[in-house]
Order: sequence, then C-alpha cells, then structure tokens
Amino acid sequence: MGRNVRVAVDAMGGDNAPGEIVKGALEALKASKDLTLVVVGQQKPLERELKKYQYDKSRVEVVFATEVIEMAEPPVVAIRKKKDSSICVGLNMVKQKKADAFVSSGSTGAVLAGGQLIVGRKKGVERPPLAPIVPTAAGPFLLIDCGANVDAKSSQLVQFAKMGAIYMECVAGVKNPRVGIVNIGAEDEKGNALVKETFPLLKQCTDLNFIGSVEARDIPYGVCDVAVCEAFVGNVILKLYEGTSAMFLQEVKKTFLSSLRTKAGAMLLKPALKQTLKKFDASRYGGAPMLGLNGLVYKMHGSAKAKEVRNSIIQCVNFTKQDMVEKIGEKIAASAKE
Repeated sequence: MGRNVRVAVDAMGGDNAPGEIVKGALEALKASKDLTLVVVGQQKPLERELKKYQYDKSRVEVVFATEVIEMAEPPVVAIRKKKDSSICVGLNMVKQKKADAFVSSGSTGAVLAGGQLIVGRKKGVERPPLAPIVPTAAGPFLLIDCGANVDAKSSQLVQFAKMGAIYMECVAGVKNPRVGIVNIGAEDEKGNALVKETFPLLKQCTDLNFIGSVEARDIPYGVCDVAVCEAFVGNVILKLYEGTSAMFLQEVKKTFLSSLRTKAGAMLLKPALKQTLKKFDASRYGGAPMLGLNGLVYKMHGSAKAKEVRNSIIQCVNFTKQDMVEKIGEKIAASAKE
C-alpha cells in the first residue's frame, strides 16, 4: 500500500447531492486502497445516504456542516458569511492539512473564491486556473483556463502553460507535452492583443514544448496536450464541446431508433460504437483541478453523477501521490528567478 491520501468531499454541492455524491465517493473508496474519505455535509441527509451502503467505516470520516452555499449566492459574500458551510469546512480542512484535497460539485464561484481566500495561492502564482482534462480522438488534453480568470494577463497565461505542462507530464504521463495557445489562426501574427502579447513570451520559454497557435477546430483531433487560453475562451470551448457531444449522441440514438433496419444495424454496431463513444466520455476524467494553490481543490460539474465523483476523487489521489502542489510551486518559483 502506498501513501494514504485524505480527500474531503462536499456532499451537499451540486444538482444531485447528496445521493450521487455519496455513491460516487464510496465507489472511489472501493477503487483506491490508498484513499481515506472525509465526507462533509448536513447531518440528517448525510446519515440517511450513508446508511444505504456497506463500506469500510475505518476509512471514512464524517464531518457535519450546518450550512449550504446555494448556486445563486454571491460567492465572496457566501464564503465570508457561511463559515460552517460544507464548502468552507472542506476548504479549511485542506488549509489546516487535515485533508490532502477537497472535491465539490457546488457553486463554482464559491469554490474558486474559497480556494483563494481560504487555501491561498502558492508564492509567485498570480492567478490559479481551472484545468479540466478533455477527450480527443488522439487522447486527452488539458484545457487551461476554463473558468477562473476571464481577464487574464500574458504573464498569467505563461504560468498556466507551465502549470499545465507539469500536470500532463506527472499526472497524465505525457512526456514533453505539446503546449499550444488557442488562436483564430495558425499564423504567428494572428490573434487579439492578449494572444499577440503572450505568443512571444511562450516562444521564449525553453522549458516548454511550445508548438505555437492552435485553432479550435483542430483541438478535437488532439493537436496539442495543453491548450492555453483565458477563461472566457476556455469556457466557451468546454461548453461547446460538451453540448456538441451530447447533441451528436442524441442524434445518433434518434437515427438508430428510426426504423427496423436502423435498429438491426445498431445492434451490429453497438460494441464498436460503445467503445468509440467511451473515448469521448469526459466524465471518466472527473472534474477540474484548481492549480497553483497551497493545497488541492477540485471542482466537478454542477450536474456531476456518481461516475464523475468517483473519477474526480481518484484523480485527487493520483495528483497528491505525484506531489503536484509542491512541484507546481517549485516550478513557478524557479521561473520567477529566471
């Protein structure tokens, strides 16, 4: 057995809490022998859900929180006022080193604000980005930033690139990851003011395998391992990616069920199609880590179900075993001295 990793889970956050959150967390417990769960939430609903399952109680700690931060609440105000919310309690556990990571499907704004206000940034990190792993035809890539910093500066994008490269190399096992900046064309001179300012800075980074500009249409084919952008662009890419995937699957199902002939064809194609669709199932990679903090904060989709919860927690175990928090901090500190 390797290093034991303690992951605090917000059982009250998201559309499917606490049922799917508890279910996914306990599935992760079965899948990883090195995991200890800290389940955070309101006493009655949490106890009701936990009673449904048989699990190793010696590896599960239950911490009660009396409050819940709702999706519509102003994030910073909620973090400051609801100190006994499941989000604040979980984040404080990471700050106090009582947990190695915190996972939540709750308010994105509250998790992002709390990550900075409670856990805090590593020295030298200008802004912590959200960085989900997204599937492509050639394997997964890291989209950084996808939602934390909509008005980023060029120096911050350079930091995102360096943090993303470390993540893909250490956690995803991609050697010398290809880093690209999202642009409206492949030519060096294209782009808005931010891209034009960032491009030469990335080109100067000898510690990065920078391949230049990448266009959105090429991303699904696996043109790069790390796609760097500010959060407005990243979030549009992510949401369009998710919407297109869902629409495509819906249309394929509709076509297969349209007649007896297509139903027969669907039966023949089902094994191969299932395998292909599995490649593009983003939930198997979990949510998105918030990189550059003093501890690991992991944000899942608001609609996360058990599978995404399970995989997000397992990603936290891998992240922690690779000592990513310290590696990112060291990388940024070293870059500041150059």
